[in-house]
This record gives sequence, C-alpha cells and structure tokens, in this order.
Amino acid sequence: MSDTSEKKLRVTLVKSSIGCPTQQKRTVIALGLLKINATREYPDNLSVRGMIYQVKHLVRVEEI
Repeated sequence: MSDTSEKKLRVTLVKSSIGCPTQQKRTVIALGLLKINATREYPDNLSVRGMIYQVKHLVRVEEI
C-alpha cells in the first residue's frame, strides 16, 4: 500500500486571530497560518484535528 492513499486536510485561515485568546493565536501560528488566506496541508490525524477544533471559527478545512 502506498502513502499516497493517506487522507490529508487542507487548512486555510479565513479570519484574523486578532482579539482571540493567546492560546488560539499560538495554535494558528503552530499550524503555520501566518496570514489571511494562507493554506497548508496536513495529514488527517487526531493531533491536527484537535488543533483545528481549537480554532474552527478562524479556519476553513477541506479533505483532499
């Protein structure tokens, strides 16, 4: 089985973290989303999903 069959998540920052609690700001930075409309791809696992859940009001998530 090849690694290409592994599911991934595309995460895009759609709202600024200005005014959010410090923990949420740090989570956005840890996801590598430094500017609005920045997009990153991550493997679909529990740790990434937990980070996304913390900032779900700031990001858009697509399964690819």
